Amino acid sequence: MAEFRADDVMAEAASQAGLDDFGPGSFRDGLDVYCRSLTDEAGLNDLGRVAMRANIVGSLANRLRVVDWASGHPDVAEQRIVAPVFVIGMFRGGTTFLSNLLERDPGNRALLRWESADSVPPPTPANHRSGPRVEAARAALEMLDVINPALAAIHHEDAEGPTECITLMGQEFKSLIWEAVANVPTYGRWLLSVDQGSAYEYHHLALQVLQHGGVGGRWTLKSPHHALALDALVATYPDARLVLVHRDPAVLCASVCSLITTLSGTFTDVDHTAYIARHWTDLLDETVRRIGAFRDAHPDHQVIDVAYADLVAEPLATVDAIYQAVGTPLTDRARAAMGAYVDDPPGRRFGEHHYELAQFGLDARALRERFADYIERYGVAREPSAV
Repeated sequence: MAEFRADDVMAEAASQAGLDDFGPGSFRDGLDVYCRSLTDEAGLNDLGRVAMRANIVGSLANRLRVVDWASGHPDVAEQRIVAPVFVIGMFRGGTTFLSNLLERDPGNRALLRWESADSVPPPTPANHRSGPRVEAARAALEMLDVINPALAAIHHEDAEGPTECITLMGQEFKSLIWEAVANVPTYGRWLLSVDQGSAYEYHHLALQVLQHGGVGGRWTLKSPHHALALDALVATYPDARLVLVHRDPAVLCASVCSLITTLSGTFTDVDHTAYIARHWTDLLDETVRRIGAFRDAHPDHQVIDVAYADLVAEPLATVDAIYQAVGTPLTDRARAAMGAYVDDPPGRRFGEHHYELAQFGLDARALRERFADYIERYGVAREPSAV
């Protein structure tokens, strides 16, 4: 069994980047816990051991470059992140669709897949959507599609399209991304117990660096992780606009279990079905609890509630309502671009995502009873696909 050691991957990242200043050492505890959890619990196959090491080293190397760029360019600290929109969503709740709509507005600035992992030098308007780094990211995604063709139908991202903040937060090793690719119970428990403030401090620094190249606009960001750490998020971004998408929890549980099984199953030959069903359902429950606790403690911080059913049925009207709530006009140009995306979403070419609760030993009625308070509080519509 290959053992993962924090010192080893840090040394490899330093060699790869030609740098040795990782910035604040707050990332080290998470890296240590994750390396131990990977070694002891993930049951990685040969591909998994290679891929996980490459992912960890790549994350550390990007961190080194971000810290180095900020250190060498003091004016990075002057970059202001003003009133960013965070789609805090929940797992498999339509947040990808919504973030793609928001990204079509030329006045917005999404975090793109390629730049989240290859941030330095920061993109300029000339190379924001094209160039060698975009092509390298595209080639990596195409390779993953070859290795696991089922994944694209479940969750597809273009190299030059929006991605989740978990990639940046993964460079602080406080992120759900590390649980999505491997089954690591010890790391999962640690993540829920730790103060995540440093993850948002690094996230903020990375956005400042990415903005430093001259690609402007209002940041529109998303990740289900944010719902687990809203106090840390608003401590870093006090003027953040929060958008919460609500969907039938029975569907959410089935869909996220399908995603995690397909994604982590690329890197292990061990059957983790029982753990995945239990852990990710518990995590959704914890997400709901933490959202409720944040709203009760911060009644003055606006949270814009969006029904998944409304988003799917009337996407442009839903976006218009979001814009009205945050006090920003939806321009005709943005509306037209969003409409074109609705008419022909790129993900359509990858097929439909099919999943059933039964394959994970879950029951729709029991799940709806478990989440009854959430369903009642937000008037969440029941979806027949989860029955």
